[in-house]
Amino acid sequence: MSVPVPLQMLDAGQIAAVTDVIGQRDTVHRLHELGLRRGAEVEMIQPGSPCIVRLEGHRLCLRSDELLNVLVTPEVPA
Repeated sequence: MSVPVPLQMLDAGQIAAVTDVIGQRDTVHRLHELGLRRGAEVEMIQPGSPCIVRLEGHRLCLRSDELLNVLVTPEVPA
């Protein structure tokens, strides 16, 4: 099993499962409202700041400070 890393550590095309969302209550609430919850699958489309991720068929644009609040477990290629 992989170790959770910040979302910003993913490479383009890499898929991961959200492990945890940390930080201040209002930030965590906002990210949860966007769908970034434990167990959600995300794909890094464009790394950097801002970055673009795919979540449940939608594309989200996130700032670097938000990326640090989302911990993910990258999928291991089969």
